[in-house]
Amino acid sequence: MNRHNTHVAIPGTGLKITRLGLGTGPLGGMYTSVSDQESDELIESAFDNGINFFDTAPFYGLGTAEVRLGRALKKSKKAFVLETKVGRALIPATDTGTTIFEDADPTVETVFDFSAKAIKRSIEESLNRLQVERIHLVLLHDAENHVSQAIHEAYPVLDEYRRLGKISGVGIGMTHCAASIQIMQECDLNLVLIAGRYTLLDQEAQNELFPLAIQKKVSVLAAGVYNSGILANPISGARYDYAPATPEILTKAVKIQAFLRERNVSLTAAAIQFPLQHPAVTGVIAGARNKAELQENIKDFNSDIPLTVWEDLHSARLIS
Repeated sequence: MNRHNTHVAIPGTGLKITRLGLGTGPLGGMYTSVSDQESDELIESAFDNGINFFDTAPFYGLGTAEVRLGRALKKSKKAFVLETKVGRALIPATDTGTTIFEDADPTVETVFDFSAKAIKRSIEESLNRLQVERIHLVLLHDAENHVSQAIHEAYPVLDEYRRLGKISGVGIGMTHCAASIQIMQECDLNLVLIAGRYTLLDQEAQNELFPLAIQKKVSVLAAGVYNSGILANPISGARYDYAPATPEILTKAVKIQAFLRERNVSLTAAAIQFPLQHPAVTGVIAGARNKAELQENIKDFNSDIPLTVWEDLHSARLIS
């Protein structure tokens, strides 16, 4: 059964996105370089498989992911829903420091800037890199240390753009629940992208964030479902939240993997499907660096996992 290309609505936007969206962090060369050919083939494969929702950000490859996505979107004649982010501005580089993106543009660096001026400039620059006339959804990106400015300076710009019809929806893209909740309480959002906080290893988002989202009719998109890789391959040296996993986290991931294996369920399939077990979650965003990885994501997303598996995980207290 194909569930990945089922369309679901984002309230208040008029948009319908596929249940599985493609995250483009890897197209910036996150940890591993990606060729332009791999990037083009990936986007083409997403369209061929009925996926219409693409998530990106200036931060991914310091503009590279947006450029690559835009080039591929321009080639396609199919309809799509495009989501990017603001708040992590790109400025001319003064320090060629290290980055997690192998394909990063060396001429720029990123700074946090949620000022109104920076938000307007960021959207214009993203439109240029993406070669589109319209971005459908715009998210405040990683604003946990800039909550006040995000609420009082950045959000009003996005709210005005939404009112004028320049964009369809406003949201936040975060890895921190507390800051996400604070912004949700103060702003009229259409969606929340929460990364890594509702996974097989971390269910923090269900405590307060999800109930608030349901109350305010805000769609939730779950990202970071593999917690930076450990839930794809829990071996020594695997990353958890962008850093090497602690022995405790690695042990838990291995235990979950073994538990699932006894029930003939792969860890990656459970990881990508788990967020959808909560009624607050509208869809899942999963990254891929080539079409082969995308095909694996789709296969995992569509695989049948008996309801008893989730019940067993709860009973064994491996998830809360």
